[in-house]
Amino acid sequence: VPGDTADPAGERVELLLSANPGSPLLPLSKVASGGELARTMLALRLVLAGLDEPGEGERTLVFDEVDAGIGGTAATAVGEALATLAQRHQVLVVTHLAQVATQATTQLAVSKEIVGDATFAHVEAVDGGRRVDEIARMLSGEDGGEAARRHAGELLDRS
Repeated sequence: VPGDTADPAGERVELLLSANPGSPLLPLSKVASGGELARTMLALRLVLAGLDEPGEGERTLVFDEVDAGIGGTAATAVGEALATLAQRHQVLVVTHLAQVATQATTQLAVSKEIVGDATFAHVEAVDGGRRVDEIARMLSGEDGGEAARRHAGELLDRS
């Protein structure tokens, strides 16, 4: 936005978003949900990753529920985008979606336990058969059953 006197350079950048086909472009800061903001940051980071000089790619990027409010094909696309970033950066992702979690090279499961008035978080690395169980749980609840385990295995095989 030219002529912004609040900025020492006299300009500022305003990102516009059209969240749906046919929607007008509106200021991102006014119309984007938390998930849309996170996915916009993911898209920007993907573009900027291509501009990194050699040796500049060793960053740690953290995405907290970048997949909020999406599922299915969109979740798979977000997972694949995160995997692309992970080729040049360390990427930490908080997710509740199996389509995103299956793209990880290392998966941690976080659980909470309430003891009296205290809440404790437990973190466990999951791999092999335990990872299939965790992905199945993410797909269909506490006891995913054999169908969920098969689907989890298929998702892991595709990633």
